Amino acid sequence: MAITKEQIFTVADGLDATGHAATLAAVRRALGGGSFTTISEAMTEWKARKAERESPKREVPPQPVVDLLSGLGAEVWSAALALANARLAGERAALDEARAQLEADKTEAAELADQVSAELDTLKAERATQDAKIAKLRRAAEEGDAATGKLTQNLASANARLDEVAKRADQLNAELERIGAQNAELIRTLSEMTKADRETRKPGK
Repeated sequence: MAITKEQIFTVADGLDATGHAATLAAVRRALGGGSFTTISEAMTEWKARKAERESPKREVPPQPVVDLLSGLGAEVWSAALALANARLAGERAALDEARAQLEADKTEAAELADQVSAELDTLKAERATQDAKIAKLRRAAEEGDAATGKLTQNLASANARLDEVAKRADQLNAELERIGAQNAELIRTLSEMTKADRETRKPGK
């Protein structure tokens, strides 16, 4: 939600009432942020209102002065010159005060600009840190994908070798069964031949 002029006036009045200078930076800190342009414009109006409230009121000249002005022309002229000179001195003092206030405003503006710049630098640093973390996570994810692809490829190769080994084992088992059958046949034949040889060697034959 945008900060209103009334909120700025309230904060400035509060600072002024407690004896603190209602500078742009102080008001912005009390508000917790806000647009520099909005605060600056509102504070210009607030200072003008404050100066108007604090300006001395004009009073009606006392009767002796009125009598003097009515009766003595020369003295009137002298008093008028003195009054004009005093007014000129007052205007010069007011001009000097306005010039000093302008310099103070410039200082406040510079302070606020430094504050905003510092906040911006902090945000930039935080953004750079987050970008670095994101880049690191992205690289880790890419490396993980590459490792997963390599493992998948190795697994496929291992499965292919297992298939070859299983086929070779089946072939060897079949060969062993064939050799076993041949051995059994040879043993049977050898047994029959041995038995026949014994029969031929018996006496009387």
